[in-house]
This record gives sequence, C-alpha cells and structure tokens, in this order.
Amino acid sequence: MASQDELLCAVCLDVLKDPVTTSCGHNYCKSCITDCWDQEDQRRVYSCPQCRQTFSPRPALATNTMLAEVVEKPKKRKHSADCYAGAGDVQCDVCTGRKYKAVKSCLVCLNSYCQNHLEQHESLFKGKRHNLTDATGRLQEMICQKHEKILEVFCRTDQKCICVLCMDEHKNHDTVSTEAQRTEKQKQLKETQKTFQQRIQQREKDLQQLREAVVSHKVSLKKKRSLSQFRLTSFSSTEGTELGSESWVSLVWRSVGMMLLKAKLKSTNRILA
Repeated sequence: MASQDELLCAVCLDVLKDPVTTSCGHNYCKSCITDCWDQEDQRRVYSCPQCRQTFSPRPALATNTMLAEVVEKPKKRKHSADCYAGAGDVQCDVCTGRKYKAVKSCLVCLNSYCQNHLEQHESLFKGKRHNLTDATGRLQEMICQKHEKILEVFCRTDQKCICVLCMDEHKNHDTVSTEAQRTEKQKQLKETQKTFQQRIQQREKDLQQLREAVVSHKVSLKKKRSLSQFRLTSFSSTEGTELGSESWVSLVWRSVGMMLLKAKLKSTNRILA
C-alpha cells in the first residue's frame, strides 16, 4: 500500500488529483506537472521538480490508474464521514469547491484544515515545529502584524500580546507567556465566579427568609382579623338588641299618638255636625 507521502504532489503539496507518472518514476497532479513544463517550453528541456532529471523532447504523461484508485478511496471515505462547514463554522482553507469544516488551525502556515488535509499537513511537516490550535477564524489576530510572528508573549505592563521580536520594545516590562497569562486569567475568572455564586446563594437565603417572614405576617394578620370580626359581631349583637327595644317603645308611642289623634278628629266632627 502506498504511504501517505506517496499520495502527495510535490508541487501543490496536496493529495494527488488525476495522478500521472514521469519517466523518472515520480508522481504529480496532471495539472501541476503540465504547468511546470509549460514554463520550460522555450528551452525545450523539461525537468522533474523532485530529482531534476531532464527530458527532451517533452515526455508524454501517462495516468497512473492504480495510484488514482488508492487516492480516491480514502478521500471518499473521509469526505463522507467529515462534515461540511456551515454557518459559524471555520472552513478548511485547502478544500476546493464545497468547503469542509476545519478541525485545526496552523499558526505557522496561517491555514485552517479539515481532518483530511490536517493529516496531509502533519505528514508534510513531520518533525517540524508547527503550532496547531483549535480551528479559529481569528488567525490573523494571533499573528504580529509587524513581524509576522506568533503572539506568544503577553506584556502585563502594556496589557497586550506581543511576539518574541517585539521584546526589545518592551524591555524591563512585566512579561509572561500567553499560556501563563491565560492560566492566570482562568484562575481569576474561577475566583470571580465563586464569589458571584456565594453572593447568589446569600441572596437566595435572604429571599427565603423574607418569604417566611411574609407568610408569618399574613398568619398574624389573619388571626387579628378573625379576633376583630368576633368582637365586632358581639358588639353588633348587643347593639341590635338595644336597638330592638328602642324601636318597640317608639312603635308603642306612635300607636298611642295615632289613637289620640283619631279620637280628637272624631270628637271634632261631631261638634261640627
């Protein structure tokens, strides 16, 4: 089985597309080697980009069908398992056509890679120090615009990220690695979260005590209201009895008055007759 390196084109550094083999045995994308040799048409001498072996006249390119099958199978398998980039996702910078979702970003190459192209990147730069981070759309913000180096130092004096070449401009400043600063900030954030959590718990405790006080106050008011209603009812009953007696006496006197008035009217009528 072909190794990972054998599946890569030495010109575009990507997986071989429509692979062809030169007379010296090296494989290239058909379009890549064609472009290289088109630039050598004036000299009429054509060379292999890898071993520099020359050919004249221009050799015919034969498609390597066996290698093409080997290249396509893992590509189809990985693409079917991979996810297309959607809204809010970081896109792979190497994918052509519809982009796949990037899983890592390289702070040296300044590119983001899907799983398939990440494996190719790792194979190409095996043993070399390439700083990989989780896929991010903020790659340019992580690079020093002046020196084009990774911002891997934090100046606490100026409160900004700098690269190693910026250190001369920050002599005698309080500087730490960005990783150390990140760790310190995360620690501070946890302490702040802990403090806020304690405050929230105390507020909830105070609120519960207030609720209990309100309930107790309502119970007390209800008892007082019941007692007041009882006293009012007793008073109304007594007053009602007295009022009844007074009304009866008044009614008697009105009746007597009416009788006297009628007798007087009757006597007056007889005299007039």
